[in-house]
Amino acid sequence: MKALLINPLIPDTFWNFRHVMKFIRKKAAHVPLGLLTVAAMFPEDWDIKVVDMNTESLSKEMIEWADLVFIGAMMVQKESVRQIIVRCRTLGKAVVGGGPLFTSCPEDFDDVDYLVLNEAEITLPMFLHDLASGSPRRIYTTEEKPDITITPLPRWDLIDINIYASMSVQYSRGCPYDCEFCDITNLYGRYPRVKSNEQMIREFDKLYEIGWRGSLFIVDDNFIGNKSKVKTLLRELKSWQETKNFPFMLYTEASVNLAQDEELMKLMTEAGFDAVFLGLETPEEKCFAESSKNQNLSIDLVEAVKTIQRNGMEVMGGFIIGFDNDPPDIFERQIKFIQNSGVVRAMIGLLNAPPGTRLYRRLKEERRLLDDCTGDNCDGTMNFTPKMDPRTVKEGYNKVIDYIYSPKAYYARILEFLGTYKPVRRRPMTLLGIIAFFNSVLYVGIIEKWSNSIYFWKLLFKTMIFYRRSLREAVMLMMFGYHFRKLLIKRTNVT
Repeated sequence: MKALLINPLIPDTFWNFRHVMKFIRKKAAHVPLGLLTVAAMFPEDWDIKVVDMNTESLSKEMIEWADLVFIGAMMVQKESVRQIIVRCRTLGKAVVGGGPLFTSCPEDFDDVDYLVLNEAEITLPMFLHDLASGSPRRIYTTEEKPDITITPLPRWDLIDINIYASMSVQYSRGCPYDCEFCDITNLYGRYPRVKSNEQMIREFDKLYEIGWRGSLFIVDDNFIGNKSKVKTLLRELKSWQETKNFPFMLYTEASVNLAQDEELMKLMTEAGFDAVFLGLETPEEKCFAESSKNQNLSIDLVEAVKTIQRNGMEVMGGFIIGFDNDPPDIFERQIKFIQNSGVVRAMIGLLNAPPGTRLYRRLKEERRLLDDCTGDNCDGTMNFTPKMDPRTVKEGYNKVIDYIYSPKAYYARILEFLGTYKPVRRRPMTLLGIIAFFNSVLYVGIIEKWSNSIYFWKLLFKTMIFYRRSLREAVMLMMFGYHFRKLLIKRTNVT
């Protein structure tokens, strides 16, 4: 049997960093780790190919080659998924859907031949067994959560790793918290399941063996969900990195209580972590109580960010507008919150209710649901009626976005960050880094209009004088600013 595994196109979003890929001569920021892991679960006699539509087009010939087309997708890829399904049906190819998108809303895909839902370690073997016996069911689902110590090494041989800016590995699934608006616990449960330390070292070894050097994303939704176990892993990763002269720069997602654990922060930076994404959300504590995000209560969030920065990690942050308890001045407070924190890569979006979340169920009972959730954190849409006047919410949100992504505010945040950040180790200059630096000078310092580029030159000179040890981080953040401004222009044109 021949299986074509497709990663659909991700639209222009905060996370894909599409506009800075030309700076570093890459095609996409992240690899389709889920598909590569699923590919390793097929029997050896299957012929497997992977098409990542974020790096290459999906040709008619490739679809015709396959006996079955497998699509793995997230909510944000829904539009591309629809287009793929139409193309496959036109060519008479059966489609198998899996991943968070299909698991969250299987009722939206009556035109998909087979739905292999939940986690593939359990449902994919069931489907493949029935397929081999000639009696496959249409839907495969389970409430059981697999032991991920049985998860195989991803099939890295199915892609060209050199066209990606970062590689990915997964350590855990699930989160101990149950935020009302988050679908992670619905998909993966509240008990964080982790891989063994030996398993993770094997994955690191494999990436090193195939020649990868550079950024490595630990794609957990909360890397520190099981603190006791993650600490034992970090000690082993530290030894591994030291032995190999730190070939990987690590980053991940975590909860804000990281700032309350000095040992954990130290272990992370010693193991090679230099960035972490936190769900900071809002300066209004009533919104945390509303959404059951209790881990953010009774903690000074700005000081938590500063603490993590002082311990050698850049903090990327998610922020939300649209809670029921948002006060009238939330827009000004969000701006102040973001600017004072020094969170340069600030992802701010309007609240949405993904299918399967407690928020979705509550709003449905209150008859406030409107449309499907797009899955794009920054497209300026909401799929429910907020308590605040919707026009006020949209206008206020636009003002926040316009401000925080403006060159003046964005570069001010970089300086705020540099004034706090204490890098643990200085990264050696690489050829790719040199290329990125000169491209940033070209695109951001010269090609962009002078009213924007003047901030680039001011910051570059200040960094070289006062923050030379953080020059790499400053240049990287200036490149990301270019991406965010491109998104802002696109959003303005659409609006």
